[in-house]
Amino acid sequence: MQEFIYYNPNGIDFPLPESILVTDKLIDNPDFDYIVSNTKGIRSEIIADEIDFYINNSKDPLSSKIKNVEKLYEMNAIRFDLAKDIVFRQEVSNKVLLVCDNEQKKEILRQMVPDEFDLFQIPESIIKDINGHIGNLTVKVDDDGKDVDLKVDQIIWFDEKELGMKQSGCFDPLKSSIDDVLAEVRLNITNYEYKKFTTYDKTICQYHERREEICGKCAEVCPTVAIVKDDEQKHLEFSQIDCHGCGGCVSVCPSGAIDYAPSNKDAISEMARLYKNQIALVVPEKMSLKGLNIELKEDVLPFAIEGEKFLHEATLLTLLQESGAQVVFYTDFLSKGTTDSINILNQIYQKKYGKDAIIVAMDENELVQSLKEACFIEGSAYSTNHVDAKKREIFAIRLAALVGNEDLGTVTTGEHVHYAKVNVNEDKCTLCLSCVGACNVNAITAHADDNSLRLNPSLCTSCGYCEVSCPEADCITIERDVIHLSPAWFQDEILAQDELFACVECGKEFATTKAIEKIASIMAPMFKADPIKERTLYCCEDCKPKIMMTSYMADKSNYNNPTVG
Repeated sequence: MQEFIYYNPNGIDFPLPESILVTDKLIDNPDFDYIVSNTKGIRSEIIADEIDFYINNSKDPLSSKIKNVEKLYEMNAIRFDLAKDIVFRQEVSNKVLLVCDNEQKKEILRQMVPDEFDLFQIPESIIKDINGHIGNLTVKVDDDGKDVDLKVDQIIWFDEKELGMKQSGCFDPLKSSIDDVLAEVRLNITNYEYKKFTTYDKTICQYHERREEICGKCAEVCPTVAIVKDDEQKHLEFSQIDCHGCGGCVSVCPSGAIDYAPSNKDAISEMARLYKNQIALVVPEKMSLKGLNIELKEDVLPFAIEGEKFLHEATLLTLLQESGAQVVFYTDFLSKGTTDSINILNQIYQKKYGKDAIIVAMDENELVQSLKEACFIEGSAYSTNHVDAKKREIFAIRLAALVGNEDLGTVTTGEHVHYAKVNVNEDKCTLCLSCVGACNVNAITAHADDNSLRLNPSLCTSCGYCEVSCPEADCITIERDVIHLSPAWFQDEILAQDELFACVECGKEFATTKAIEKIASIMAPMFKADPIKERTLYCCEDCKPKIMMTSYMADKSNYNNPTVG
């Protein structure tokens, strides 16, 4: 089966590998789909505009150009194979709500086919709320002081307000044109498809079923109602149909519980391997490459992505180290999480190599300059396999390799991406292990071989749930928003350690000495009149009832058989 196809009506002036079918005619075969094509004119799973952009603008020698075109096809095949962006379909009827004044309605009607929509109009002023999604929208309106629910499938709203922007199915002609909006509304009725843009692992989510709200960044940055918090249950609720696919939730998720389905962290890792000895030019889908005529100096290769906000410190460091070069990011907008991630990496690279890691270009002029500046960084290349590793683990593995045996000082983390170091007052710690149970990223662990509590600072997300869960006052403190660039940051540090206490009856070790001493200090004064009860404080769970029962039976025997004086 031929998976790759390249179309150009004028042909191509250099040969491509046999894995790529080259044609100068559009192939219209509904029974055959290609995986990667350079044009929408041929049915394929992925349309890769970056292929023609590279061919038309690269200054690579011919031999490199041939290899790199094949790499671009292979990269998209990897993305396709590892993607988890399932496609769904939603039934959409012709019920359309028009939110506009009378003149705008007349303009709409002039451009519509008569009776093609079940259309009715309301003024913006009576809208109170909108719920649901395209194909199933409920608009609550004020009808002379009475709330009335209107059931519609799509909304055309002139000068759309924020209330309409959060749900799918609302369109503003002022942002494009009436013709464009009507075309989109018609297409949705014919066939509305949407993709699953995020995957979610609740086991490492720092909001899911926690007693207190420690995190909720994903819902805070979501521009729609695709992620909402159920504060009573402490559950996240996802509406994939309302998701724009920007990926902002992914870059701010501290643990990696949310990942980007079209290009997850494992896919990024595999694709990044193809960029060895290449300078990656990251281009999100919204930054159109068609008609962009900018010289790509030798060894620059575009890295096309779908959303613009999902890249975080682990995925970016993967691309940096696999390529061994600076990364150029061409985007007119940076998300909160990606901004913090770039800042962290630039601090690290400045300390290690004296250069920024990521060069951001916000427009074409900046892109030209950035591509001139971008270079390979000697000693920065590092390749490793971290399939199935979590976000923090990936970053820790790669950052540890960068730091090596050096002490590069400290970098600060930002408002939306946090790192931290947990400190424990060992005198107050009883090794109850509440903090271990609270940490779902394995930054804090218990070790039975030496009865120790340990921390790997490089995995800590600074969520603070260990501090909240600790029963001892002022036992745990957190040094927030720092990364120490030294070998110790990546190694288990003993936070507290104790000897096990042996039962005074049977000798079995059953608790830490500090825990027993603490309980005894509280209870012993209450039991001082009863030596047997006081002794139970130092007994295991098996011996405690035995000596209590023995004492009871002895007391009963003495009561029934008093000694005659």
